[in-house]
Amino acid sequence: MNLRPGSLPPRVLTHDVPLALFVTVMQVQGTVALAAARGTDQHALADFGHLGHALLVVGGLVVAVRRMWPVAVFAVAAVVSLVYYAFDFPDGYGWLGLMVALYTVTAYGDGRRSLAIAGVGTVVLASGWLYASADVEPREAIGWVFFRIGVAVMSTTLGESVRSRRVIAADAQERAELAERTREEEARARVDAERLRIAREVHDTVAHAIAIINVQSGVTAHVLDKRPEQAREALLTIEQTSSRTLQEMRAILGVLRGDDDEPVPHASLEQIGDLTAEARAAGLDVTLTVDAPGARLPSAVDSAAYRILQESITNIIRHTGPTRVTVAVNTGIDHLEIRVTDQGRAAANGTGTGRRDKPGRGILGMRERCQLLGGDFDAAPTPGGGFEVTARLPLAPTGSLL
Repeated sequence: MNLRPGSLPPRVLTHDVPLALFVTVMQVQGTVALAAARGTDQHALADFGHLGHALLVVGGLVVAVRRMWPVAVFAVAAVVSLVYYAFDFPDGYGWLGLMVALYTVTAYGDGRRSLAIAGVGTVVLASGWLYASADVEPREAIGWVFFRIGVAVMSTTLGESVRSRRVIAADAQERAELAERTREEEARARVDAERLRIAREVHDTVAHAIAIINVQSGVTAHVLDKRPEQAREALLTIEQTSSRTLQEMRAILGVLRGDDDEPVPHASLEQIGDLTAEARAAGLDVTLTVDAPGARLPSAVDSAAYRILQESITNIIRHTGPTRVTVAVNTGIDHLEIRVTDQGRAAANGTGTGRRDKPGRGILGMRERCQLLGGDFDAAPTPGGGFEVTARLPLAPTGSLL
C-alpha cells in the first residue's frame, strides 16, 4: 500500500475521527430504528451481552484510522460484519463502516494489489452473507444481501477510480515539472550559446582591429619624419579601423543591454574586398580568388565564412607579418570551401620560416564555427614553412551559430 503507519499528519485524524463517530451513530441508531420499524423477531442487539451493539460500535470506530492502516481496518470491519450476520442480528445499516473501509483500501492502495485484496475480501463477505441468510424469512429479505454485495462492488470501483485520477494527476504534475526543468535547461543552454557567440564576435572584431592598428602604428612611427604622406595614410587607416570596431562593439554591447536601437552589423563575404584591402595595407601581398561570386549563401554560412577569413588574416598579421597570402573562396553545389595559405616569413627571398604558437582562441573559434554548422576545419603548417587554414561549410548547415 502507499500509506505507512504514522505517515499521516494529525489533520487527517481530525477528518476521520468525526467520520468514524458519524458512521458509528448511524450504524447503531439506524439499525435499532429499522429493526423496530420492521418488527422482526431476530435476536435483539442486547443479546449475548450486548454483542450486537459492540460489533456495530467497533465496525464504526475503526474507520478513525482507516488511512493509517487501510488493510487492517478493512479486515477488522469484514470480520465484524461476518460475525454480526452469523449471529443473526437485525439487518440494517451495520455495513456502513465496512464500505468506507473497502473504499479506502482501493482509493489509497497501489492498484493491482489493493484491487486483489478488495476482490478477495468481497468474495469472502458475499459467501458469508449468503450462507448466514440461507434460512432467512421472508425470502424476499435476501435482497438486502445482494444489495450489500452491490454496494461493496461500487465502493471498490469508486475507490479505484479516485486512485486512478490521483495517479493521473500526479503523473501530469511530474510531466509539468519535468517540462519546466527542461525549459529552464534549454534556456540556460541558449544563454550559454549566445554568450559564446558574442565572445567569438568580440574576439574576432577586436583581435582583427588591434592587429591592423598595431601594424599601422608601427608604420606611422617608422615613416613619420621621412614620408609624412604614408604616415597620414596609416593614421587614416587606424582611424577608420578603430571607428568601425567601436561601432561593432557598441552594437554588440547594445544586444547585451537589450537595446534594439543600434542594429548589429552583419558579417558577410560581401565585405571581403574591404578585408583584403586592410590586409594589403597591413603589408600582406594578398591574392584573392572567388569562384561563383555573388552566390546567395545562407546567412549563418555567410557570416561564419567571413569571420573565418577575418581571423585567418588576423593570425597572419600577428604571427607572420608581411608575406604572400593566397585566399580562395569556392562555392560548390552543396558546400562552401575557404582556403587561406601564407608562405611564411621572408617569403620573398625563399627563406620562409612561418611561426605558430599553440592553437589559441582564434583557431578554436574558427573550429567551433565550422562544427556548429556541421562543417570541417583544418589548420596546419605547410611544408614550405607557411601555414594553411581550410574550412568546408555545408550550404544546408545542420547546426546554428546561435
